[in-house]
Amino acid sequence: MSDFYEILGVEKNATKDEIKSAFRKKARQYHPDVNKAPDAEAKFKELGKAYETLMDDNKRATYDRYGEDGLKDAGFNTSGPFDGGFGDLNDIFESFFGGFGFSERATNPNSPQNGADLRLNLQIDFEEAVFGVKKEVKISHLETCDECNGTGAQSGTKPETCSTCGGTGRVQQVAQTPLGSFRQITTCPKCNGTGKVNVNPCKKCNGDGRLEVERKLTINIPAGVDNGSRIGLAQEGNCGKNGGRTGDLIVVIYVKEHEKFKRDGVDIYSTVDVSFPQAALGDTIEVDTLDGKQELVIPAGVEQDKILTLKGAGVPYLGSSQRRGNHNFVVKIKTPQNISQEEKQLYKKLFEINCNKKPSSKFIDKMKNVLHN
Repeated sequence: MSDFYEILGVEKNATKDEIKSAFRKKARQYHPDVNKAPDAEAKFKELGKAYETLMDDNKRATYDRYGEDGLKDAGFNTSGPFDGGFGDLNDIFESFFGGFGFSERATNPNSPQNGADLRLNLQIDFEEAVFGVKKEVKISHLETCDECNGTGAQSGTKPETCSTCGGTGRVQQVAQTPLGSFRQITTCPKCNGTGKVNVNPCKKCNGDGRLEVERKLTINIPAGVDNGSRIGLAQEGNCGKNGGRTGDLIVVIYVKEHEKFKRDGVDIYSTVDVSFPQAALGDTIEVDTLDGKQELVIPAGVEQDKILTLKGAGVPYLGSSQRRGNHNFVVKIKTPQNISQEEKQLYKKLFEINCNKKPSSKFIDKMKNVLHN
């Protein structure tokens, strides 16, 4: 059976204050929101069971004499306070001890509250992503009400201290649990946690202190952005409360596909059709690039799917537009479909030369049919 003293890490003569302190320390260590180990939840539940037992004088006396089985025989509930689940560690500490959570919480309901960040999804063309562009957009965000200057009260008046919570923004209730009597602290229902009530609310913002406003923004999109690139515009999100910082606007870029070009980082890929003679003898041809028409050298003897590169014709590096990637052309040797009689004779001659033999009778018969047609 479990040793509750060992679980909490205290001596058998530990005082209640020592047990509380030990539980608080161990709870921080094993709460599943903090500790992701597979056995953290089980250990946290054991902590709750040990704490519940040793903080109750009758249970502790029975446990010290007869152990955990003795608790069951005496009719005590030994399931533990967290067998049915558990909440946020701050809430647990708030309920058990009246605070002292593992992270700091604002105690003043009227302390500055930062405004929320906003997100804008923006779709742009392929070339706009490559070379950069300025885009004008419309957004809606919250701004401080100019009628009441953010107080939420009509001009000439001011909010009054909430009579329900006394300005704290929270109310307390005493609850009886297996752990004994403890305070449960919740948000004040009358003032919604602000600690103040607008008896004469501002008519323009209905007492909120903020208004939803639509405005135009010009976004400078730098050259080289890609799908998923993010651009932050400081303080273009929702305004804060009580002097809190205004949030940011996060612009997420989505790039349309190009009908000819494919992008891989700063490199561009496309295909180029090459005829049999060009593949064999080589050539210089015009190809489409991001900068318009450019010349591409086809080397003699080029093979199918060979990649030919125009250096510096790709996408600019983000933040360094003077540097660019490459444009890679994948060679596709095009087989002729409709050829003249002269071309057929030439291909027959090429066959004889390349194969170092005369065509087979079967091939000759086929060629006769081709030439005849």
